[in-house]
Amino acid sequence: MTDLRFSLIHVSRCRGITRHWIRKVLQKDSSLQQLYQMTPLEINHYYQLPLKNATILYRDLHDATLLHQLESEFNDFHVVTILDKCFSPMLKAIQDPPLVLYALGDINLLKQFPALSVIGTRNPSQEAMRKVTRMIKPLVFQNWLIVSGMAKGVDRIAHEATLDYQGKTIAVLGSGFYHIYPRENIKLFQKIIEQGLVLSEYSPSTQPTRYHFPERNRIISGLSFGTLVIEATQKSGTMITVDHALDQGREVFAVPGSLFSEQTKGCHLLIQDGAKLVMSANDILDEWNG
Repeated sequence: MTDLRFSLIHVSRCRGITRHWIRKVLQKDSSLQQLYQMTPLEINHYYQLPLKNATILYRDLHDATLLHQLESEFNDFHVVTILDKCFSPMLKAIQDPPLVLYALGDINLLKQFPALSVIGTRNPSQEAMRKVTRMIKPLVFQNWLIVSGMAKGVDRIAHEATLDYQGKTIAVLGSGFYHIYPRENIKLFQKIIEQGLVLSEYSPSTQPTRYHFPERNRIISGLSFGTLVIEATQKSGTMITVDHALDQGREVFAVPGSLFSEQTKGCHLLIQDGAKLVMSANDILDEWNG
């Protein structure tokens, strides 16, 4: 298992391949050891990987610099794989779970229940803080774990409120730990490490890119029993997380608001489409207890 674990981490860091491709390889070679013995042409033929990609993969598999980099990172971060006992069973059950996660903080939170994802617009209304407090304060006092994405706006409010009430929170990043985004959240990042857990599917040196954030959203929803939308515009990135939650069979909750506010139009559409309208934390607790 130890060799497979290291090989999984190593292969996941190689270029030219995807998670889906690694899963296909594991079906044919459950130890991943055969991959290290193959030439680029053999990888191309046996695993149907374009020769250009196979050549890049081959170079990375035999790159001593990458191996040294991994060894250094093991000293600085928790590296959690889908093979590990501490890996979240909720997250493991989704259709496309991450194979490797980098972590800073208390990795025991990966198995804490119940957990709720709290998400919303990056440009919240003046009422957003009151909405977040009304919803999560009673949950935190009952030891609920709050999960969000450490973005501007509602995400930040949710993390800060949880920490203010001495609760536990997980932040899922769309970049590596060396490139915190947005920069204004660096102090929050450090505080969550001290009192909670920060996760990233991306290696520490990975810079934020636009497609990382929709991709990481499946982890936010996957860690949780349900997803609570505080505020969202009609065409909000928040809806991507909601789509993931629905695909994963998780509950979706939405907070209503003013008919004249852009920040609540997305919530109203979700409620029309079947999301549970929540007026207080009791509505979420009733669903959990049920």
